Amino acid sequence: MFQTKINIPVPDILISYEDSIMTLGSCFADNIGNKLKSVYFETDINPFGVLYNPVSVKNSLELLILNKPFTPKDIFENKSLWQSFAHSSQFTGLSEAECLNNINSRLIASGEFLQKTNVLLITFGTAWVFEEKKSGRVVSNCHKLPSADFERRRLTVNEIVSDYTELIVTLQALCPALNIIFSVSPIRHWKDGAHENNISKSVLLLAIDELQKQHDRVHYFPAYEILLDELRDYRFYAPDMLHPSEVAVDYIWSRFSETYFNDRTLKLKKRLEQLVADRAHRPFQPDSVEFKKFVEHTEKRKAEILHDFPFLTNRIK
Repeated sequence: MFQTKINIPVPDILISYEDSIMTLGSCFADNIGNKLKSVYFETDINPFGVLYNPVSVKNSLELLILNKPFTPKDIFENKSLWQSFAHSSQFTGLSEAECLNNINSRLIASGEFLQKTNVLLITFGTAWVFEEKKSGRVVSNCHKLPSADFERRRLTVNEIVSDYTELIVTLQALCPALNIIFSVSPIRHWKDGAHENNISKSVLLLAIDELQKQHDRVHYFPAYEILLDELRDYRFYAPDMLHPSEVAVDYIWSRFSETYFNDRTLKLKKRLEQLVADRAHRPFQPDSVEFKKFVEHTEKRKAEILHDFPFLTNRIK
């Protein structure tokens, strides 16, 4: 044994292909969301783009609950680009109309998706927030505006718990079967220094622990601990030595799968992974008899899966 294995308690929630899953938060929410989507789970990933702090995640969920379209007063022009403080730069538009269309088309679709969501995966990245001095609101992205426009501060455990206590009650009233899985991003915010990064992560961990104690159907997945302890080696990091490598993401995904998927889901996931691999195959000779037979075999595999699990019809095109 050349690693410290993280013991993950048997959860009182299991995820199946019948579930609707929404992921929000840091890059890790993107990573797990994309892993889920790649094997045809019904998944909505970061409808506001990558979010790092708990307040921005909370604000985003409240906007999805309201499902109220953004208007011109909700966005601003910056260096010939139109942007929103509630969104990442992926929603930026060259015109006001383009920006609003990018935002509202996703907002409406994700607001409808939230209504049927029964698994919500939230990943906190940092306890530090930027508050716009003019309005006092926490922004999700500063969009490279002058630092003098913002006040930077660290959230407290009590602030996070207070915000999410009210939010969890609202969400579970909207979606009575909703389970919430919190995690803390293993990506370190090194610009603050090692000590400040650890304090920030500790605030997030303590807040989640308190929310688990106070609410039913609130869970924690130890992605942070898996990377820092179980994968305690720089070969599991990207070249910047801060983000997890592809191998590390795959390993954390495997731990997530074995934690939350039952045997039936794991078996179906394996069949779908093979289908994905087959459909991604690119031959040297696409007109060969052998490849045509391979394509026929792949289509047969797809038809068998859809016969056994017809609810996947709209997901596998």
